[in-house]
Amino acid sequence: MSDSLLPYVEVNPTGEHKATVIWLHGLGDSGNGFAPIAPELRLPESLGVRFVFPHAPVRPVTINGGMQMRAWYDIKTMDFNHRADVEGVLDSAERVEALLEAELAKGIPSHKVVLAGFSQGGVIAYHLGTRLNKKLAGILALSTYMSQPEKLAEQGSDTNRDTPIMVAHGQNDDVVPMFLGHAAYKVLVENGYQAKWHEYQMQHNVVMQEVQDISTWLQQVLAD
Repeated sequence: MSDSLLPYVEVNPTGEHKATVIWLHGLGDSGNGFAPIAPELRLPESLGVRFVFPHAPVRPVTINGGMQMRAWYDIKTMDFNHRADVEGVLDSAERVEALLEAELAKGIPSHKVVLAGFSQGGVIAYHLGTRLNKKLAGILALSTYMSQPEKLAEQGSDTNRDTPIMVAHGQNDDVVPMFLGHAAYKVLVENGYQAKWHEYQMQHNVVMQEVQDISTWLQQVLAD
């Protein structure tokens, strides 16, 4: 892993910085893709939320003919059980943890940090958030699935077992089928994590009702 932090887009609060949301994009996107959602969430200024939207490293993606693109990990097969390249997942989780540490160095306590991710980004949020030994405010998993769900029982940390996890998925998702998202949710619950399931009439995207629900959830988990 490179010693330098991942590059990112940031959206800073107008007042005091009190909390941070680290939001990870999906395959082939960049931090710019989700940055416009920050104002759409209409969070109260009193929460002092800073958003960090990192850019995934550029790497060849096997299922796309080896094309170079921003990806948190390679996808070597469409087989649901082996979709996520584990080495890439571990590398990206380490890089995102470095971003988290940078926020802590600014004086933000870990329990005021939310890890969020869409699709591939959600895989990283799941992996890091459930294994981290620092208490988070919450984990937001959007239209995503879990890498190595069978390893969670042995690798999962107790630190965030009671941390709120919002799981959201589209009923008509043809990229990450909803059964994959629900399977990840079931694994979380079976391992004692405090996950809540939300589904929407949508495909592999985000809809306004979901944005409103995310806003409500963020206000709850980041409340003083």
